[in-house]
Amino acid sequence: MSRFERLQRRVAKREQLLEGRYEQALERKNTLKARWQEAWTPGRIVVAGLAAGFVVGRAEPVKLAAKSGHLMQLLTLLSGLFAGSSAQQAADQADRAAGEAGQAADSAQAAAEATVAPGYTAVASKRGKAHSSTTEQA
Repeated sequence: MSRFERLQRRVAKREQLLEGRYEQALERKNTLKARWQEAWTPGRIVVAGLAAGFVVGRAEPVKLAAKSGHLMQLLTLLSGLFAGSSAQQAADQADRAAGEAGQAADSAQAAAEATVAPGYTAVASKRGKAHSSTTEQA
């Protein structure tokens, strides 16, 4: 048995092992999801909501920061900063895409002009040029 055949067998075994582990992971995920949903009875949902409301209501420092307006100013400043930088990135990507599209169109036009058979007229490009083997000879 050659070394290559042994490597192929090892790869096949590892692929089978990987598939088995993937199936196990899916089964475990489905089991966890089902148990999680079973655990959330209406009574537990109400208790969790009351506890969360109590914790949020007791968070005095957050209330004071929200009332002072400094938190809102900071959030507004940061959102404007991120929005501006993302808009600049989008504009740069659009410029690059337009340049690449123009280059592709030029190369396609050049290829089309180069492949015109003698005696046939090429389709006029957007720039208004039309080439014909009969008109070029005249």
